[in-house]
Amino acid sequence: MSADNELTAKLQRRLNINEGDEEPSPHSNVFNPYTEFKEFSRKQIKDYEKMFKTYDVDKNNLIDLPELKLMMEKLGAPQTHLGLKNMIKEVDEDNDGAISLREFLLIFRKAAAGELHEDSGLGQLAELAEIDVDKEGVKGARDFFSAKIEEQSKGAKFEAEIKAELEEKKREAEERKIRRQAFKEKQAAFMSA
Repeated sequence: MSADNELTAKLQRRLNINEGDEEPSPHSNVFNPYTEFKEFSRKQIKDYEKMFKTYDVDKNNLIDLPELKLMMEKLGAPQTHLGLKNMIKEVDEDNDGAISLREFLLIFRKAAAGELHEDSGLGQLAELAEIDVDKEGVKGARDFFSAKIEEQSKGAKFEAEIKAELEEKKREAEERKIRRQAFKEKQAAFMSA
């Protein structure tokens, strides 16, 4: 097949798909988390993906019920069997009874949009996933929130110090301006005398 014929065939197929006369191939929709979940930074997506892979024990790119049970237990928020099923059902778009990476990222999108109840299993998962349990440990996660508040107050204190510094610089600049003006007035009086 020549290049012209190949291009013509591809364009005709595209036209047929757009017109609804032909179905796109099922593998044409490749999931790219970086383009679909633009609200997350690359680092956040990589962290979520790492967490997903950690709990995808059988490495089938799905977190099924037993794996979700293990994840919630490790995060310190065990769920009932029914609770786990409801967690999966809440994000399971393809109704396969498991959570894919895309569906896993949807949990965090919903959490960021405030669409999850904090006391629901997914709300707890999203909240606890923000804590690096590997780094903090499950018991350390308890202290995480008080440390976070302290960190924010340090940030506020730092901002206040910067504002005070800027105010001081403005005041000093104003004083220099007044002194220069007074000097110029004395200089002008001296020159005219």
